[in-house]
Amino acid sequence: MIIRYNKVDILRKELVVLKKVSLQIKPGELVYLIGRVGSGKSSLMKTLYAEVPVKCNDADSVAEVLDYNLCKLKRKQIPFLRRQIGIVFQDFQLLTDRSVKANLDFVLQATGWKDKAAREERIESVLRQVGMTNKSYKMPHELSGGEQQRIAIARAMLNDPSLILADEPTGNLDPETGEQIMAGLYELAMSGKAVIVATHNMGLMRRFPGIVYRCEDKALIREEDSYERNSPALTGENAGFSIDEHE
Repeated sequence: MIIRYNKVDILRKELVVLKKVSLQIKPGELVYLIGRVGSGKSSLMKTLYAEVPVKCNDADSVAEVLDYNLCKLKRKQIPFLRRQIGIVFQDFQLLTDRSVKANLDFVLQATGWKDKAAREERIESVLRQVGMTNKSYKMPHELSGGEQQRIAIARAMLNDPSLILADEPTGNLDPETGEQIMAGLYELAMSGKAVIVATHNMGLMRRFPGIVYRCEDKALIREEDSYERNSPALTGENAGFSIDEHE
């Protein structure tokens, strides 16, 4: 199990955002979080990498992510948890003063990769997986929004995480580019990653079906009338990016 929450509260500045949250996510599952702005989607996602606290109320409360017990998590353990999680933001959050390759190399060095040759090989690998091998020398401002988001996904994949979190990853993109990005995230789930996407885009949810949870009235509710689980047609320009299972 990648994530196991049972009867935990989620707080922001001492205020309860979500009550008695229960959630289980396995490898290879694509999960959507939906709900109005301010309903708790982002707060829930931030608890998964220990940026926002969970409140474990009693003996029945469980908050486990990648075998880390968030109810008892120590500060020194947080970096090790975060190394196993890839995060994709709506606004990309690339460093604007350095190239694509330097952006990725910065993350690898920050997470303990000391061998330069190994870092270069890993950077080449993730750029190949998102179809951006010819953009490594570019500065972020020289890339389109869709290209920047592909680089952000490559960055999230650097440490081969078991869990990928994407908070409104298509929110700043045109519909066609957004569909390409979502196709890539769908492929990551099909390759065995657990992928959580916060979104307002119902059209993408229908095209790339997954498990749906709604944040509403301080509760996390699993949608029973989920979308059909047939695989989408990943063809042509909307085929996302290639996942090399041998990487």
